[in-house]
Amino acid sequence: MSSDQAPRRSDAVGDDRGRRVGRGEPDPTGLPEGIRLQKVLSKAGIASRRAAEDLIAQGRVTVDGAVVTEMGRRVDPDTVSIHVDGMRVIVRDDLVHLALNKPRGMHSTMSDDRGRSCVGDLVVDRPERLFHVGRLDADTEGLLLLTNDGELAHRLMHPSFEVLKTYRAEVRGPVARDVGRRLRAGVELEDGLAKADSFRVVDAYADRVMVEVVLHEGRKHIVRRLLAEVGHPVRRLVRTAIGELRLGDQRPGTLRRVSRREVGELYKAVEL
Repeated sequence: MSSDQAPRRSDAVGDDRGRRVGRGEPDPTGLPEGIRLQKVLSKAGIASRRAAEDLIAQGRVTVDGAVVTEMGRRVDPDTVSIHVDGMRVIVRDDLVHLALNKPRGMHSTMSDDRGRSCVGDLVVDRPERLFHVGRLDADTEGLLLLTNDGELAHRLMHPSFEVLKTYRAEVRGPVARDVGRRLRAGVELEDGLAKADSFRVVDAYADRVMVEVVLHEGRKHIVRRLLAEVGHPVRRLVRTAIGELRLGDQRPGTLRRVSRREVGELYKAVEL
């Protein structure tokens, strides 16, 4: 066979989707580097790689707001925003989200010059620089989020997103029927009108009544001031939820890692 008849070496190479891409041509996804989207979803615990491919094919996955259906899409987990069925997927390994059941007497600070018990004592040995989202006064117990996720923390604390916080308070009874209506309508405090989003009596025994107050207000001592204004000073106060993140039966003084689903719910609440 002459050199003119020799088979020519193909200038096309196969990409990972089984089709041919000309050598030297740009990757049609525009992202020649990065990690395959289905691998990212699998690593994030959303689904197996095969199931992740099904999610992509069904148009249930978005990257930076755009629906992705091609299997070969590569992404940089550190820079993109990925959602499945509208829920943010947490893919960065360096982000830490911890739920603390703060006991009574512990201060919501990361350090205390006066040597008092504080939140920072519980995470002093961790390598990450964590901070608390919002605060609870020393006499208030319950759920506190510790994280190094600055974007999420900023939005959770910003009043415009109106993330609901749920509290259980022990007060002296009996509680009149109109207390809930008054709290929902708004009570005038020294720094302006304040409202509860919802109120209910949870339990009552003799003169001890447990009530639940839900509100998106973030002013200092707001629950205590509201209840005192309607004639029911707080004896004990526990925050039980921040949005869909719930305290549950977590023991006082303990930390737990917030699940990816719970973090996704928090992201959804603040439109991330």
